[in-house]
Amino acid sequence: MSNFSRRSFLKASAGATALGVLGVPFIAKGAGAKVVVVGGGTGGGTAAKYIKMMDPSIDVTLIEKNENYYTCYMSNEVLSGVRTMDDIKHTYDGMKGHGINVVIDEVTAIDPEGKKVKTISGEFAYDKLVVSPGVDFKYDEIEGYDEKVAEEIPHAWKAGSQTVTLRKQLEAMEDGGTVVICPPTNPFRCPPGPYERASQIAMYLKAKKPKSKIIIQDPKQKFSKMGLFTQGWKDLYGYETENSMIEWSGGDDSALVKVDAATKTITNGFGDEIKADVLNVIPAQKAGKIAFDAGLTNDKGWCPVDLGTFESTIHKDIYVIGDSSVATGMPKSGYAANSQGKVTAAAIVAALKGTEMAKQAYVNTCYSIVGKDYGISVAAVYELGKDKEKGTPKITKLSGGLTATDASAETRAREVQYAYSWYNNITSDIFK
Repeated sequence: MSNFSRRSFLKASAGATALGVLGVPFIAKGAGAKVVVVGGGTGGGTAAKYIKMMDPSIDVTLIEKNENYYTCYMSNEVLSGVRTMDDIKHTYDGMKGHGINVVIDEVTAIDPEGKKVKTISGEFAYDKLVVSPGVDFKYDEIEGYDEKVAEEIPHAWKAGSQTVTLRKQLEAMEDGGTVVICPPTNPFRCPPGPYERASQIAMYLKAKKPKSKIIIQDPKQKFSKMGLFTQGWKDLYGYETENSMIEWSGGDDSALVKVDAATKTITNGFGDEIKADVLNVIPAQKAGKIAFDAGLTNDKGWCPVDLGTFESTIHKDIYVIGDSSVATGMPKSGYAANSQGKVTAAAIVAALKGTEMAKQAYVNTCYSIVGKDYGISVAAVYELGKDKEKGTPKITKLSGGLTATDASAETRAREVQYAYSWYNNITSDIFK
């Protein structure tokens, strides 16, 4: 990593966790208070586990509609065939072992005034509520594309059945076929995700269907880790040559306007029609549906929060974490949600005990696997600060860095192993 060694990051992030989360004693007593967590993904799962760890006396209920959780991070490796769906599947058995009441049910309503969460099968009272609903999609912004069409032309931006569908479509495509990927506008879950996806698909095609190509039609003129991705594409896939496996174009003219599902043809902002053999449309995003239903969203479709605690600025005693929150200064990533879950856990335990919360600290790391033995990453440690121009609260970066552009082949290969190690560690941190 340039200007910031990996050892320095690990040391700083460990210190940040100890200061920002473990600063609340595990022996704190919440006097049997009730905390309900809606959403058992990365953010919600982390919050539930850490609240219970910090204060075993708190009654923690986690409500999740799916029996198993499939991580979006590393799901692109399912598309390349490196992983299977079982490799990214996690159960809630570990959480149950911590004394968390896990309820597999669908939340139908949240009553902020009465402090109740309603599900299909029951009702749960709370003193504090954590909502981590992930994202939903703005289907109405793309002509010819909706939730039904997405089952045949998958976005696969929530790991699950659509991930399987997209993988099968890649396997069925003839050598010489065209894969078209349409990333969304900002902000969206996992900023590097579409470009890692293109890389993983290219890795598969290079090995199995080398005459094929990938076309990326991007509404943005630049994207996360763009320099590192394009360098990787040049090193591995002939990018910007006549034989390039990956073609990327960005800006308003490349924005997706229309989808013809019958022919798998897209129309971009310039009016060009591009036909695909495999089409991956990733719509623009907004907060998960339950956040809208509970009145937790602003006019932009996201949930404003106090950045020091992640408590909603709209409804008291409700905390919103993960992709749905307006965590100004942090990306919408899995590790960010994990970090936010710990900050929120500390805030809730301190509030229930009536003590002052320890100083907040936040971390994020994002690995992307561009090809076999070719990984890249970005990492940062943050603190709560202010926007220099607006003077408004912002989570500001203390230090961080990217994989060096002149990194050796050995370093690139090591980054892949770091990515796998990170995955094992974060999923254990949440689910075990």
